[in-house]
Amino acid sequence: MRLVTQRPIKTLRPPAATLAALALAAIPAFAQWPSYPTPGPRTKDGKIDLAAPPPRTADDKPDFSGLWEPARGAGGRGGESMNGTLPLPFAIPTSPDDPPVGQFFNIGAGLKGGLPMTPWAAQVRAERKGNDNKDNPDAACLPLGLTQLHMHPQPRKIIQTPREIVILYEANGNTREILTDGRPLPSSDVTPWWYGYSVAHWDGDTLVVETTGFRDDVWLDVEGSPLTSSGKMTERWRRVKYGLMQIDITIEDPKAYTKPFTVRVNHQLMPDTALMEFVCEERDARHYVSRGAKK
Repeated sequence: MRLVTQRPIKTLRPPAATLAALALAAIPAFAQWPSYPTPGPRTKDGKIDLAAPPPRTADDKPDFSGLWEPARGAGGRGGESMNGTLPLPFAIPTSPDDPPVGQFFNIGAGLKGGLPMTPWAAQVRAERKGNDNKDNPDAACLPLGLTQLHMHPQPRKIIQTPREIVILYEANGNTREILTDGRPLPSSDVTPWWYGYSVAHWDGDTLVVETTGFRDDVWLDVEGSPLTSSGKMTERWRRVKYGLMQIDITIEDPKAYTKPFTVRVNHQLMPDTALMEFVCEERDARHYVSRGAKK
């Protein structure tokens, strides 16, 4: 069984539901399934060979299937190198200043000069942060922003087929669908969704995922960097090694940002384990009161 050992973040002020989720991740808890070996290349000591070449599908595409969690490289700066040469083994961040933890709270934490926000976006973010981030959808058991999920410390399981990719997030039991059947992005008059509409195509061994059709009130991070219905997210997925996946995320939103910006999230494989069940409502998150707020 998997023993959860992630550490809580203590020096920043997330909304209470997020704080509770991080705190729960630090308490020993057992998954529902006993340990079962993940298929794949093994080292002499019997462990999955994280440095082995990435697996490929029957149609010779990189296979992203597996259970993943955010990773960082030596010195806590694993989100910055763009050449795919992260050292092994990987390590989960333990400091709020390390990507992707810093980006989870402020997606612009690793950007020189910070986020290129419009005056409107800067005001919205300041108001959200000034309210102790208590209106983050996570605090009401609503879906987290996709970038929050990319950087969330709880695992995510990727299921890949020739026509679609499904991501099962342990955090709040969220689910995302990426369609790879050749369809285009929908027109601008579709019903807006929390996660938007995602389609993907291959650029060599890179999967390019485009997402539009967001709601007008998306939070990119815990502190409320906004994404509106005019926004577009483009992800470039690469499985660099058997145990390493890199996703470069570009955000375009003329209402909220003066120019596009890109952040990178590295993911490490979690072999020989499984997702845990996480039901947000069971945690009674809707009745939490954020720290600093009046009860």
